[in-house]
Amino acid sequence: MFRPVSVFLATRYIGNRQGKGFASFISASSTIGIALGVMILIMVLSAMNGFERALAQHLLSVVPHSELISGRGPVNQWQSNVQKVQQHPDVVAAAPVIKLQGMMQKRDQLKGVEVRAVDPVLEQSVSSIASYLTQGTWLSLYQANHVVLGAGVAKKLGVTLGDTVQMLIPKIAQGQGQQVNINRNLSALAKYNFTVSGIFNFGGEIDNSQAYISLAKGQEIFGYDDDQVQGIRLRVHDVFNIQKITNEAGYILRDYYLYLYNWTRTQGHLYNDIQLVRMVMFIVLVLVIAVASFNIVSTLIMAVNEKRGDIAILKTMGASSSLIMSTFMLQGIVNGVLGSVVGGGLGVYLANNLTEFSQALEHLLGVKFLSGDIYFIDFLPSYVKQVDVIITIMTALVLTLVATIYPAWQATKVEPAQVLGQI
Repeated sequence: MFRPVSVFLATRYIGNRQGKGFASFISASSTIGIALGVMILIMVLSAMNGFERALAQHLLSVVPHSELISGRGPVNQWQSNVQKVQQHPDVVAAAPVIKLQGMMQKRDQLKGVEVRAVDPVLEQSVSSIASYLTQGTWLSLYQANHVVLGAGVAKKLGVTLGDTVQMLIPKIAQGQGQQVNINRNLSALAKYNFTVSGIFNFGGEIDNSQAYISLAKGQEIFGYDDDQVQGIRLRVHDVFNIQKITNEAGYILRDYYLYLYNWTRTQGHLYNDIQLVRMVMFIVLVLVIAVASFNIVSTLIMAVNEKRGDIAILKTMGASSSLIMSTFMLQGIVNGVLGSVVGGGLGVYLANNLTEFSQALEHLLGVKFLSGDIYFIDFLPSYVKQVDVIITIMTALVLTLVATIYPAWQATKVEPAQVLGQI
């Protein structure tokens, strides 16, 4: 079979180099270094992809993607306005909401909470919080004086199903639906009694800060009519395009003075942290691959010094500089290709099974890497993207190619007369 001369020579030189002590060791170490760098980079990028997907599918399943909150009085005829917003092609669902800040009290225990007055059925279309109930039922919220608490709030207050708690909220300016702090003493607080009819356990800060009551009770507290609410919350298809979607949805309700909120306001730091870690780890691991790739320089320089006589003979036979350069560049590229392929294969395999491996390691060591009480997930996620694998392998190959240029160029500088005269 026909093979270019450079390929034939490179293959012969690689075969002759095997088993030759130090040169063989340097060549193997560069290949192993590239493989390890590629493998770890694929695993890290897949873990970051996993966190990003978990953020979108897990945390944002209970956190509203977007909220359109009125800044001046209530949103009237909320049923028709919900239908208008749902006509936006990127909006999956919409539901009414009334938001309150207050405290829950049980005897001498107090806990600050964010209260959401919602329609139990419509709320399930924009949030999956109902699926995290560990006690009670979600639809019990149809009863005006019932409340669903986060597990952290219930634990702090020491309450369980059927217990009565008191909600303390700043008094409302009559007919305005706006909370105002009259003064700091308890006489400025409105008090409402609720029966605990559900407890949810999602994990993280949400359990320690949120409570849900019926929309009707929220309307009663704010002095709203049955068709009036404070705002509308949205669930969208593309959570990473939320700014544009929120602005367009707000324009649909342009007759109202609205504050446009989205998940990046409360949870955006998590997404930014993920992107920052991804960038830092990519840079660090690319440098690791670069160091391993440039070990090839040492290998090829030794190969050039060893083959100076062969180079001189090839030149006297009419070999061009490009032929000599390509011969030695191919030797180095073989190391890069081998390291990239092996590292890529191992990286994809390990990344696809990263969650299972981490859980097995947790069981073996008896420790928990991620606590659900602190983070929004309690496992190490992983999601392999083909584009990440391709970029990682191509980066390793490009760095390998760059590393071969200088030694190969030095090979073309060999002077046949000087070398052959010394033989």
